[in-house]
Amino acid sequence: MKTRFFALLLTLFSLYSCKNETGVSEDVLRIQLNLEVVRFYKEFAEAKPGDIPALKHKFPYLFPKQYTDSVWIAKLNDTLQKELYSEVNAEFPNFVKETADLELLFKHVLYYFPNYKVPKVITVISDVDYTNRVIFADTLLLIGLDNYLGKDHRFYGGIEQYIAAGLDKEYLLSDIASAFVKTTLRFPSDRTFLAQMIYYGKELYLKDKLIPLATDAQKIVYTTEELEWAQANEEQIWRYFIEREILYSTDNMLAPRFLDPAPFSKFRLELDNESPGRLGRYMGWQIVRAFMNNNDVKLNQLLDLSAEEIFKKSNYKPKK
Repeated sequence: MKTRFFALLLTLFSLYSCKNETGVSEDVLRIQLNLEVVRFYKEFAEAKPGDIPALKHKFPYLFPKQYTDSVWIAKLNDTLQKELYSEVNAEFPNFVKETADLELLFKHVLYYFPNYKVPKVITVISDVDYTNRVIFADTLLLIGLDNYLGKDHRFYGGIEQYIAAGLDKEYLLSDIASAFVKTTLRFPSDRTFLAQMIYYGKELYLKDKLIPLATDAQKIVYTTEELEWAQANEEQIWRYFIEREILYSTDNMLAPRFLDPAPFSKFRLELDNESPGRLGRYMGWQIVRAFMNNNDVKLNQLLDLSAEEIFKKSNYKPKK
């Protein structure tokens, strides 16, 4: 009896020593990281015309050579640019929390990918270029903060509601994690719906590991209600995919129906308007999770495994 008791104590001590109160591995927290964050948008907005040459020298990658200084001076005096700066500065007054989140993200990246070179982070104003809100460019990470002012912001009035829903700073870290994953994960040459589902499932599973403190809704860029709908209807979604025999289909229209950003998924049933978009990604995520739970595979090994192997060895069964 004593032996069992001491064994239990040892196990509990081991578990406690590996995690801190936040649930992040101590091995991750011990990783040394010097993250450089430059608030370029602020430097630019507060510059004088005479400062332009110095800024161009400091940030040559942000000043295309085909534009003369007069273009940048005009931008400094542009009313809309000033308003964008004011709104971004109000939403991100110091960037302290976001910097801490980024440091933890890149510590997780280094834990799983130790040879990765952490980029310099540059925050910019992108004129609400929401299709390029986060860009990895060699050793730089560019973040367009004007794409994270909240779904109801007046700047987003002309944007489709399902797109504007993701223009909130609660999804900022998730977008950055996705941008990193895309530099690591190859899109499949296999054109089947299953292969594409598993690709997005791998992306979301990597986010499970890289941003473990984020909610599942944040990882997939859903509202809480959208995630709950997907969870409640997982069995019905799976049955639909199986009964229509679409897993191995190469129909190009399956991506816009179930994988691409959209206001809802297109089952062509009455439930369409109730459903969130991208449910194929959600289902791929559950398959990859099942595979990793049922197989002894390291994260870097997962990246190169075929969709077929992952699916067959996942023993995936939808939640009822």
